[in-house]
Amino acid sequence: MIKKDHATFGTGGNSDSFYASGKKSTVQAPEWVKAFGLDAYEFEAGNGLNAGDETLRKIGDAAREHGILMSFHTPYFISLSGTDPEKRLKSIDYISRSLHASELLGADTIVIHAGSAAKITREEAMRLATDTLEKNLEVNGHTDIRMGIETMGKINQLGTLDEVIELCKISPKYHPVVDFGHLNARNVGNAFPNVDSYREVFDKIANALGDGYAYNLHCHFSKIEYTQAGEKRHLTFADTLYGPDFEPLAEAIIKEGVAPRIISESDGTQAEDALAMKRMWEKARG
Repeated sequence: MIKKDHATFGTGGNSDSFYASGKKSTVQAPEWVKAFGLDAYEFEAGNGLNAGDETLRKIGDAAREHGILMSFHTPYFISLSGTDPEKRLKSIDYISRSLHASELLGADTIVIHAGSAAKITREEAMRLATDTLEKNLEVNGHTDIRMGIETMGKINQLGTLDEVIELCKISPKYHPVVDFGHLNARNVGNAFPNVDSYREVFDKIANALGDGYAYNLHCHFSKIEYTQAGEKRHLTFADTLYGPDFEPLAEAIIKEGVAPRIISESDGTQAEDALAMKRMWEKARG
């Protein structure tokens, strides 16, 4: 883990403006996001990893050259809580491949979805996810890359903050990844009414796992449309109907004295919204 003493901001994948500027390859992304004024980049492999080793290595070389912090989002079809044992344990292979890709990218964190709790009880889903993560350690426990478990936005998904913290207690190798938009969506817009509600997230993680886990917390942030079932779709900062708002989080980061990495997952405006968050944080810092 590359530790920083201040908050850092980046994009999840390439924004529309990246392509509008004439760029075509993610190999060009580290230089572009640096020039845009950002610090980090999350390689998105949610729909599967299609890039070869040579391309991943070139992206990693570019990230190191331009001082860009790298992370990696694993495929969405990973399901730690799947009821089919063969498919569930196949998730370990996908995690292995993601870690290999991350080594080539120079990424220090991978982001993993825990899975569904739609057709089984949450207790059973947690039992299955725990078993998968324990077995994963037998294969991937040697890695120095943070294996991040992400908070999720749909109510029938495994991934409340408490559930993620509980799964991270399995091993120091597992770290929480807090998606503030997801938490807000699964709480139908009521998760973060003020600064203290954001501070509570850092405090809860620090108290349960240790200060280090909260200090350099890996985060996602975007405004997300929701229904009674939770997350519906990602929006941009131009939206004024759905939240959450970033300004209170910027203040919470300063008051807590933490240095999270915050990845924007806005719909097409990742770079612009990441830079807006960085500016809000700089203003709060004074």
